[in-house]
Amino acid sequence: MKSLISVENKIIVISGATGVLGESMTCSLAAAGAHVVVLGRNQSKVDALVDSIKQEGDQASGVVADVTSKEALEAAKDTIENHLGYIDVLINAAGGNMKGALILPEQSLADADVEEMRKVIDLNYIGSFLPTQVFLPLLEKSKKGSVLNISSVAAHLPLTRVMGYASAKAGIENLTQFLAIEFAQKQENPIRVNALAPGFFLTEQNRELLTNSDGSLTDRGEKIIAHTPLGKFGDPQELNGAIHWLCSDAANFVTGTVVTVDGGFKAFAGV
Repeated sequence: MKSLISVENKIIVISGATGVLGESMTCSLAAAGAHVVVLGRNQSKVDALVDSIKQEGDQASGVVADVTSKEALEAAKDTIENHLGYIDVLINAAGGNMKGALILPEQSLADADVEEMRKVIDLNYIGSFLPTQVFLPLLEKSKKGSVLNISSVAAHLPLTRVMGYASAKAGIENLTQFLAIEFAQKQENPIRVNALAPGFFLTEQNRELLTNSDGSLTDRGEKIIAHTPLGKFGDPQELNGAIHWLCSDAANFVTGTVVTVDGGFKAFAGV
């Protein structure tokens, strides 16, 4: 079983790899023997993460691209193909939210910014669709290719405030299931497509929303913890077990699935 769950020598591209969750999964996969390809928009951040991984004696390379730009992704794909030839796994971890796509307690639907909504959907949904489309030829060269999208519990239980983000992540789960069927029926070597739905993990994007400057919880943070049976926010490293499994040969018969890692948040009715 240990060898079955291994990601050793797999070539894994991770978009959004320089974010809090992305960096944790990238470093974990590299430490387990994968060759990770760090894909991000900021050259200095990409270089810093690649250098850090290499200093640990692990395998990494980096490419710079905006996941919403097909032209930039095509250039990244050519670079990866010239350097590595193919990829085994694509993890679409790039995503996020924007202030104008929120509806705060004191606001109404009229306050939502349609352009910000478009940007959130573009980043999360198109930013997963496009890399999959562009890198598909590299995945086809692997006999056991797979795609892992990043969803959210907000896709299952539409949370207050985060209207744009929740809508985009719900679309990610539909895309995951559609592509799982598409690739299973039309590929000579079927490419698996799954999604991971994290619960609440503290990141730079949500830290101010969930915690005060002194580290205490905001009202929203307290509500979330009260609704999480395990009674805490997740640590980024607690996603990595599920990620390793979904990327490994142990999940060869797993496709079209959304794996939830949320401390029981989705299961709890609150009574």
